[in-house]
Amino acid sequence: MSEHMPESPVPRACVKGGLRGMFAGLSGKLLWLTVIFVMLAEVLIFAPSVATMRLRWLEDRLNTAAAAAVVIDGLQPAELPRSVQDDTLMATGTKAIVLRKDGTSQLLAASDIPTEVDGQYNIADVDQLTAVKDAVETLLFGGNRTIRIFGPVGESDMMIEIVMTDASLRKAMLHYSSNMLVLSILISLITATLIFFTINRIMIRPIRRLTNSMQAFSESPQDPERVMVPEQGRDELAIAGRHLATMQTQLQKTLKQQKNLADLGLAVSKINHDMRNILASAQLMSDRLVHAEDPLVKSFAPKLLRTIDRAVGYTSEVLAYGQASEAAPRRRPIAFVVLLQEVKDILAIDADTGIEFAETIAPDLTVDADNEQLFRIIHNLCRNAHQALVNHRPGEPGVVRRITVSAQRLGSVVSIDIDDTGPGMPPKARENLFAAFRGSARSGGTGLGLAIARELVLAHGGTIALAEKPSPGTLFRIEIPDRPVSLEAYRARA
Repeated sequence: MSEHMPESPVPRACVKGGLRGMFAGLSGKLLWLTVIFVMLAEVLIFAPSVATMRLRWLEDRLNTAAAAAVVIDGLQPAELPRSVQDDTLMATGTKAIVLRKDGTSQLLAASDIPTEVDGQYNIADVDQLTAVKDAVETLLFGGNRTIRIFGPVGESDMMIEIVMTDASLRKAMLHYSSNMLVLSILISLITATLIFFTINRIMIRPIRRLTNSMQAFSESPQDPERVMVPEQGRDELAIAGRHLATMQTQLQKTLKQQKNLADLGLAVSKINHDMRNILASAQLMSDRLVHAEDPLVKSFAPKLLRTIDRAVGYTSEVLAYGQASEAAPRRRPIAFVVLLQEVKDILAIDADTGIEFAETIAPDLTVDADNEQLFRIIHNLCRNAHQALVNHRPGEPGVVRRITVSAQRLGSVVSIDIDDTGPGMPPKARENLFAAFRGSARSGGTGLGLAIARELVLAHGGTIALAEKPSPGTLFRIEIPDRPVSLEAYRARA
């Protein structure tokens, strides 16, 4: 037999605080607003309602007096005894009853007829505004006034007229008003309570759930358990919950990526420190090669020195991406053929791989750019193309594996195309093109080459894009404009 542990009771202070918080929140405000609005609606309904009640009450008095008048009129020409008149006036609550018939008026019963009346009302001819106005006057100023009421007797041509005080009328109206007030309060409370629990169920609780999820997620955004589990539904709150869950998931991925980047930056800084020392030693040893007597060594020594110098410069800027902007380009006219030759020397494409490197460039083409930055742009793109071709084995024999670099000047813009016959960019790499750590086209790549190339091209005021081509492979197009020359600089140079 299993034993059930008793649930710990909720502290009374917590329950009290929870109720106070509930009524102080949106649902509580909605409750009070509903009560106020229902009461306001009842106030607007009260005036015509009490006016209608007043007219019905007066009609009942007229109908009662008319019934008595018809009986009394049937007894004519006998005179009605005084005692019967008093009983009739007491039963109808009037001081005088007058019957108008065939153009004549006949006083059927009377007692203490006042010399003047404070108001007279025709029940057969009264509009709504007048009825409301008369009802308000009776409530505010009635109780001791003498009034005269008249109207038709059924569908006949006879008219009945009575004179009475409005004390009983005002008393009946006050009783009706008190009943209306109690009923209005009950209706407003019942309506507000129903709306309160309904809105609290379908709106406030989901909103509170969203709020609690955001608060819990903000306390520990790395915890996957803090991601909100959205509810199924088509209403706006359900859609907002799904968007919040998606946003939290994306934010967790971003935070994880940022942490990886921070860890990578720390690792690279450690490697960079030792790499600079190694390259400095290599630079010292390579300086001695310049003085060697071997012709082959003499021809390769300057290229080796330039390569090591570039490597030393790169180690100084290896942490620039993502932490500091690239240095502003130091632009000057560059012979593009010479720069491309340096790129070919660095790539050192082995002839045994079967990869060709072709170029279509005018010998005198110059580019207004920073020499080192333009070298990095072209080298990154050509290196990516070379790596793609090395890992690519065409299915058809006789397919040429080639990297083609072409450039031309169109006015003040130089357009550079870097084309290869490789497998092309996969769909995932196309979606995240130029995005570091996501836009790599090969397994194990970082995508930094394309990201750095784009940043450097934009620093020159140019553009870089993946162009469509009918044949297999990848084609990147770079467009770099010349610097605009001010009129003062042009005159100084002239």
